[in-house]
Amino acid sequence: MILGLARRWSVASYTLALLIVMPLIALILQSLMPDEAVFGHLIDTVLPTYISNSLLLMFWVVIGALFLAIPAAWLVAKCRFPGRNIFQWALLLPLAMPAYVVAYVYTDLFDYAGPVQRSLRGLFGWQTPHDYYFPEVRSLGGAAIMLSLVLFPYIYLLARTAFMEQSVSLGHAARVMGCTPWKSFWRLSLPMARPALAVGATLVAMETAADFATVSYFAVPTLTTAVYDTWFEYGSLTAAAKISTIMLFVVFAMVGFERFARRKQQLFQKQSTPGELDSYSLSGVRAFAATAYCFGLLTLAFLLPFVILLQYAWAYFAESWNAKFFEYSFNSLWISLLVSVICVCIGILLMFVRRASPRRADMLPSRFASTGYALPGTVLAIGILVPFTLLDFAINDVAEYFGFAGPGLILTGSTFILICAFCIRFAAIAIGSIETSYKRISPSLDMASVTLGLTPKSLLTRVHIPLLRKGIFAGLLLVFIECMKELPAALLLRPIGFENLATYVFQFVSDEQLEHGALAAIVIVLVGLVPLIYLNRSLEQEK
Repeated sequence: MILGLARRWSVASYTLALLIVMPLIALILQSLMPDEAVFGHLIDTVLPTYISNSLLLMFWVVIGALFLAIPAAWLVAKCRFPGRNIFQWALLLPLAMPAYVVAYVYTDLFDYAGPVQRSLRGLFGWQTPHDYYFPEVRSLGGAAIMLSLVLFPYIYLLARTAFMEQSVSLGHAARVMGCTPWKSFWRLSLPMARPALAVGATLVAMETAADFATVSYFAVPTLTTAVYDTWFEYGSLTAAAKISTIMLFVVFAMVGFERFARRKQQLFQKQSTPGELDSYSLSGVRAFAATAYCFGLLTLAFLLPFVILLQYAWAYFAESWNAKFFEYSFNSLWISLLVSVICVCIGILLMFVRRASPRRADMLPSRFASTGYALPGTVLAIGILVPFTLLDFAINDVAEYFGFAGPGLILTGSTFILICAFCIRFAAIAIGSIETSYKRISPSLDMASVTLGLTPKSLLTRVHIPLLRKGIFAGLLLVFIECMKELPAALLLRPIGFENLATYVFQFVSDEQLEHGALAAIVIVLVGLVPLIYLNRSLEQEK
């Protein structure tokens, strides 16, 4: 607010924001086009099932994640028991595990031909499936359980923080009033943590709505699979855009709910009194039960699938350690590196203009650019296909007008569109990371720099960027990991013959041969552990 930034800074920031929101605009415009044949047929046949399955799946995943996360968060935040310091960070590890890998592992264990049912048949002498009842793993309920196991850390992390920030004096008052630990949890801690729980539940619902691989593997038709099937089976971009718009409505409704819940959380935090941790010391059976619950949750959500992956990788190492593994690892590496650098550059420019410009309108581009992350991968893929397809047709028309042969789909059939999609989807992560670091830089430093004669460019390069290096590194790291794991957009937009680690592993999962892709899956998991360790260290340092 202290610099007279030239108009070119504003033009650059608005241009970037426009490019990032372009797929959203194109998607909405495309959805308004008439396509009664395909979309009308979908409405009459399967679309109601897609919508009801999506809503039911989000509901059950949120319920399951709350059920798993709240006890663990309260135990870790409010109680002392053996292993608490380890569980505090270890319960975040399931976030690094792709949900479709967990789904494959448990399907292999609990299917009719799996070791669990074989053991039961051997133990009780059952001969056929009609002799007993066993829940079907490949079902909507099975998908909800798998997603709950992988996504509960979102709620755990926010709930743990909320429980730890609650006023110590209120806990003391509750004890004076005769509240037991259970009453203190039920009547005091849980109601005060409701805003954080609402934010976590919204994040879980959004991730569930965006999931493609797990529901596809379990053959559960949802809106995400509907977009994919409509585009590949019917070839109707307009019908896919209409379904994507329905998903957008659901996602933006959840974003609005999350913003509302976070507003209430800010009010609550102002009234709280941070202080020393008010914890209960557990012993005997209670300490054993607390440790068993946290260890069991960690085992089901991370340790068991990871150990099975290691067994697969060890047994099939010779087949997996081949040229394709190195080629696809290299593809994932260079695309992730390039996208993370581009996203950080976008974040630095937009946040610098927002901080330094005297024009209030210059605060908008960073807000607009953050909308990309709210778009599920399949929706973003359809949104970005619309303008790039039009651009390809325009290039071919111009070439033919001047008497040359059309070059074909040079944009939609290249890795360029894949990189653009990743940048649009993950720029919000870099923007958020740099925004957090900017809040720690005092405005007086800008004033002193301007007084000493620094230009805006010098202020950015010589003062801000060195002070933002932690935020820049965090943004690079987080965007890199998200690119390594992103699957739906890669499946829809990758050029023919181009694979990365995520699509490579998913192909083996779809073919019921994860054993051959276990080594690649382990690489994805291990790379995904890096930001979790970094995140946990950052939280520990902020205490």
